[in-house]
Amino acid sequence: MISYHAILDVPRETVSYVRRLLRAERKQRGTRKNTRALTCWWQAVFGLVWMRNGGDIRQLGLGFGISQATAYRYRDEVLDVLAQQAPHLAESLERAKTDGTTHLILDGTLASIDRVAGKTTSKKGKEIDVWYSGKAHTFAANLQAVFLPDGFPIWISDPLPGSTHDITAAREQVLAVVRPYLKTMPLLADCGYEGAGIGVHVPVKQPADGGELDVDTRTRNALLRSLRCLGERGFALLEQRWRTLRHLTISPSRVGDVAKAALVLTHFEHGKLT
Repeated sequence: MISYHAILDVPRETVSYVRRLLRAERKQRGTRKNTRALTCWWQAVFGLVWMRNGGDIRQLGLGFGISQATAYRYRDEVLDVLAQQAPHLAESLERAKTDGTTHLILDGTLASIDRVAGKTTSKKGKEIDVWYSGKAHTFAANLQAVFLPDGFPIWISDPLPGSTHDITAAREQVLAVVRPYLKTMPLLADCGYEGAGIGVHVPVKQPADGGELDVDTRTRNALLRSLRCLGERGFALLEQRWRTLRHLTISPSRVGDVAKAALVLTHFEHGKLT
């Protein structure tokens, strides 16, 4: 066996932040000193290595001198303490309103996951894999997120199966909460949210008969897309920094915790948390 050193490209302040959360959690649980395989510091490093790079949890655990079972448990503890810090949608909207935000962006993404057993019946009456996305042609979890005008993410949802359409996910997780804010902070979205209602602005689709849209409508669509596309920057900000989001080998029920953990870490590194 050959060992080697690696560097975690995460600021020391971020590790300290996660360590404080773990220390508080251990204190609340009543964990006795010197009874854990890793200190809070090294457990924070371990969790951040997984968030930053993903990879085989067993191999990662070996690098820290812990067993596979302990590695899974320690990773989940890091996810738990971080996900608990994620803001609720109403809280994020209220803060954006207080800051005088002119508009927000609503967008969804499909987080790639391993194949998951589970069937459902489509609207056409066919039996389909509930976690399979026909849009992405892969197994995935549907995540909804709300962004500031510059594309910075302020909230992310719990996961829904990949077969769920964006408008369905938005109706279930977003629209009821955001509706009271739409008069002063409209939502910009893509065509997947058509039918979301007043205050949610989407591009006008090309006529089914092949005709052209009038010049005013085309101009509106271009302006809307130029503003809305910044929402895609928000997902890129999360996925490029915390690469484990690119493909998750974790239970689908925990995908939301990973996404929320990534959101909290991003908020901390951009000075939104202390």
